[in-house]
Amino acid sequence: MKAYGPQDIRNVALIGHGGTGKTSFASAMLHTAKAVNRFGKVEEGTAPTDYEEDEIQRKLSIASSLAFVEWEKAKINILDTPGYGSFIADSRGPIRVSDSALIFVSAVSGVEVMTGKAWEYAEEFKVPRILVINKMDRENASFDRSLASVRENFGRLAVPVFLPLGQEKEFAGVVDLVKGRAHRYAQDESGSYTEGEVPASMAEEAAKARAELVEMVAELDEKLMEKYFEAGDLTPEELSAALKIGIAQDKIFPVLCASALRNIGVADIMNFLVEFAPPANARSSFRATPVGGGEEFDVPADVDAPASAFVFKTISDPAQGRITIFRVVSGRVPADATLINPSKDASERMAGLFHLRGKDHVKCEEAQAGDIAAVMKLKETVTGNTLCAKERMLVFPPVKYPIPAISFAVEPKSRGDEDKIMAALQRMVDEDPNLTVSRDPQTHETLVSGSGSQHVEVVAARVQRRYGVEMNIKQPKVPYRETIKGRAEVHARHKKQTGGHGQFADIQIKMEPLPRGAGFEFKDEIFGGAVPRNFIPAVEKGMLESLDRGVLARYPVVDLRITLFDGGFHPVDSSEMAFKIAAHMGFKEAMEKCRPTLLEPVMLVEVVVPEENMGDVMGDLNSRRGRIQGMSQKGANQIIKAQVPLAEMLTYASTLKSLTAGRGTFSMEFAAYEEVPAQTQQKIVEEAKQAKEAEQE
Repeated sequence: MKAYGPQDIRNVALIGHGGTGKTSFASAMLHTAKAVNRFGKVEEGTAPTDYEEDEIQRKLSIASSLAFVEWEKAKINILDTPGYGSFIADSRGPIRVSDSALIFVSAVSGVEVMTGKAWEYAEEFKVPRILVINKMDRENASFDRSLASVRENFGRLAVPVFLPLGQEKEFAGVVDLVKGRAHRYAQDESGSYTEGEVPASMAEEAAKARAELVEMVAELDEKLMEKYFEAGDLTPEELSAALKIGIAQDKIFPVLCASALRNIGVADIMNFLVEFAPPANARSSFRATPVGGGEEFDVPADVDAPASAFVFKTISDPAQGRITIFRVVSGRVPADATLINPSKDASERMAGLFHLRGKDHVKCEEAQAGDIAAVMKLKETVTGNTLCAKERMLVFPPVKYPIPAISFAVEPKSRGDEDKIMAALQRMVDEDPNLTVSRDPQTHETLVSGSGSQHVEVVAARVQRRYGVEMNIKQPKVPYRETIKGRAEVHARHKKQTGGHGQFADIQIKMEPLPRGAGFEFKDEIFGGAVPRNFIPAVEKGMLESLDRGVLARYPVVDLRITLFDGGFHPVDSSEMAFKIAAHMGFKEAMEKCRPTLLEPVMLVEVVVPEENMGDVMGDLNSRRGRIQGMSQKGANQIIKAQVPLAEMLTYASTLKSLTAGRGTFSMEFAAYEEVPAQTQQKIVEEAKQAKEAEQE
């Protein structure tokens, strides 16, 4: 296909709460533009941008997907994003590279939880927003009620540019307030329409809505405001020009309407995008840092500048390998280009370029500034990396993703599949920046961390389907530790006679606590050769080995000092092994005398919740043995900071979702180890005892 210049490209992210019809709208755009042979439906599993097996089964978008249409001499790149809480973070990359966002609102439900989250993402990346009230054909659909919900949440700058011709079953088309014309759509899902006068029954409503639109637009410019006061109106040309500027500057948020499922209003919205949405050369928010240091600078979408591109998504395909998707920020990238990845200090050759239309590849010979393209089998490049020409080396800042909210331990169902699981999970991390995989050095568990249980379950299902590896998912173990609160001196002797050489070692040690976080310290205070110098390292090694399992619940022991101050030996029967055994004996006896106790990891937790949920959330944190550290406000939300034991946070994600109707988010990081309360400690010790007995059976 031909290469489009930045002035003819519209990069549009479809964002909003799950179930508002984003994927159906993408299907309708493709069908209307005759880019596909059939009108794909989510319910039938044929939507072009929901092509993964789990998306088809669940009937929802799990990951962002791309498509494009050629419409009115322009190319519209469609970035269809997920809208459910467990997956919405994946929309951040596509929003970052878009030049405008269509925010979908259900005509039945109004603004929902994740609509607000999507709006925040677009606001963060300074992406102009256009609202689409979708599902106008549904029972109980109401444009006026949905518009009120939009304005309540996003303010008075949200102003209708389209009005619906009827609603519910009677929804038949739209009234374009800019052009003052009505478009009545065919009922065959073709997306075609006939143009005519605004119906007489709507004339008064349309005139009132147009006057409101003209007044809002006139406020953007003093000269327009003067003319509006003088003439009482603006010409369609003046209105269009000012509306275009207002959208680009985030000073007005047009409200449109449609029924994606019946393909009504979709063609009008596509026309609106071509005429009013900012083209790919309108943004100046792609800032870069020169390689080697220097001040940040803007990188405009100049076709004649040195090439640069930002990688915002990766797809790991087991059959085709890694697919790298990028926006060309400047210059031209031909199909055989060689670009530099400064972050990896690597040279990458483009072995053929293509545009994505769902899972289909459409080859292209060149991608120009502003366009989105993909390439297969780059060796080093991952999501967040920059590709650039060697004559202008620069780096674009990567997109920041939320810290994963929940972790699960995973293990293979079949022994011997540990390496396969790690390799498969690493490929999943390559394509999902909101996923992390780690190994807990204490519990020796493989931990998969994501935005929710559904997120991790989907990852496990994809690993099985793509790579043939099944795994069990379970709550991770809490990495408790043991320490001591008292001091003791112990005399340990190991003596064994078995014929021939026996075993003999005699040591006297002192055990005492150290401050929290100090670790372990071994002191040698042997004088006069009571224990020969060559056996002292064996005593220390025996103590270090004993630290792995404490006497209470077999957790690692920390924060203590052991001093070896006396002992004895036999010139024939003493050996390193004998002194190691004596060290184990002495360690266990000393621990039991030093008032051993359990320590637990305590996390610094930050919870962001709507103000009306603050009381419930704080009460819940207190019930989890949490200590509130402070509160602050961020917009309409409250930020609660608290210290909470990790053991109490394992199920917190689902509780917070329930308490806040999905609107609350949280992050946590390790703060310190603290002593476990006696009642809780007794329960942990008993569970460890039962686990030990089960192992011995």
